[in-house]
Amino acid sequence: MSIIESIRAEQGRLAAIRRDLHAHPELAFAEHRTADLVATRLQALGFEVHRGVGRTGVVGVLRAGGSERAIGLRADMDALPILERNEFSHCSQYAGRMHACGHDGHTTMLLAAAEVLAVRRDFDGVVVLVFQPAEEGEAGARAMIEDGLFERFPMQAIFGMHNWPGMPAGHFAVHAGPAMASADRFDIEVLGEGAHAAMPHLGRDPVVAAAALVQAIQTIASRDLDPLDAAVVSTTIFNAGEAYNVIPDRANLSGTVRAFRAEVQDHVEARLAALCEGIGATYGVRVQLTYRRGYPPTVNTVEEAERCARVVGALVGEDRLCRSERPSMGAEDFAFFLEKVPGCYVWIGNGPGEGGCTLHNPHYDFNDEIIPVGAAYWVELVRNLLPVKR
Repeated sequence: MSIIESIRAEQGRLAAIRRDLHAHPELAFAEHRTADLVATRLQALGFEVHRGVGRTGVVGVLRAGGSERAIGLRADMDALPILERNEFSHCSQYAGRMHACGHDGHTTMLLAAAEVLAVRRDFDGVVVLVFQPAEEGEAGARAMIEDGLFERFPMQAIFGMHNWPGMPAGHFAVHAGPAMASADRFDIEVLGEGAHAAMPHLGRDPVVAAAALVQAIQTIASRDLDPLDAAVVSTTIFNAGEAYNVIPDRANLSGTVRAFRAEVQDHVEARLAALCEGIGATYGVRVQLTYRRGYPPTVNTVEEAERCARVVGALVGEDRLCRSERPSMGAEDFAFFLEKVPGCYVWIGNGPGEGGCTLHNPHYDFNDEIIPVGAAYWVELVRNLLPVKR
């Protein structure tokens, strides 16, 4: 019996765990029930368990053989502040919170792998299971690092996996290099002089200046960057004014910047600052820019990506391995881990994305059929990277 089929024999039980997590979603740094479920199961399997890493994270350590080589496997646990629109029996029990990104499935797949690893122990080294909190915008990976993750649990490499709607179920995409983009934020305040709307010459209109700035910002990606350096600069918020007959004294803009290289982030930030200064001088207003770095790009190391690709090919066949899938402009805080140690973040197909089953959609649900495949990938990755000496 293959490793996938042996895990599939437990499909009903594993799906029940996943659906229980789906029904009880917890937001960033509030994953107390989820963390307790994870820790309790790992302890029962014989793992060395550490709670409260990065506030609500859980780390499980399993040793076999005599090697000190260690690798990390990561699953995220948090949900999103979204009102679920599904009506199945395991939908969220908490209004305004749901697992709309599949972290319930990620947690379940890693727990399923933990069961197999604990029973077989057919590896030589140390497996560190990282159940991470607060991936959704709150940088739980960074919190775990700041809490000493890599000092307390030294590892030579770390690996992550995310379900990917639209990719055939059980297929994998492996990127040698960038997999996800950075996610920075900017806020711009345009300060003018208010006036009667019928007498605009008596003021300095921040709305006109802000509108010009929105247009100018679009030229950063289209005219300032090398066309081979992909980037997205989107103004997503524009607020100004409260009355039909009043020119306000200020306007506010906000948006996001996405890129695959730190040098591109630097360039975009510099160009934003220059445009703000230029528009301010042109329209006689003051323009204040606040630029905040968020998640860095998720960049897989080539050697680790190749090892993951080999494991996928052997597990499900080369026809289910995609090496040419384009990276995503979405962001992922697994990037913080990859800034510290080598590693690879792969996508596992969740099946068709039609009908609202895309990520961060109120009708999303994780595909339970891929749990055995994802769990088997984790097990085979451990066996490949920590082989038993013959």
